Amino acid sequence: MANIKSAKKRVLTSKVRQERNKSIKSAVKTASKKVLAAVEASDKELAAKELLNATSVIDKAAKKGVLHKNTASRKVSRLATAVNRIG
Repeated sequence: MANIKSAKKRVLTSKVRQERNKSIKSAVKTASKKVLAAVEASDKELAAKELLNATSVIDKAAKKGVLHKNTASRKVSRLATAVNRIG
């Protein structure tokens, strides 16, 4: 454990941020899995609805700095491509 007051504070704040980031990343993964499950079931309507939700979650994660903007863009693009492939 750190001895300096500012270092102690950094330990605590980094722990809080780590938990927040973990929660946000988990939400991104869950939203993505819901889209892919709907695609797997060939349910175009549900997939489109879940894609809208996943896009929102991913964009919020990028806005908060949890995901890089290009990573977020790539994830959204790949999900959209999967949904559009449903025939």
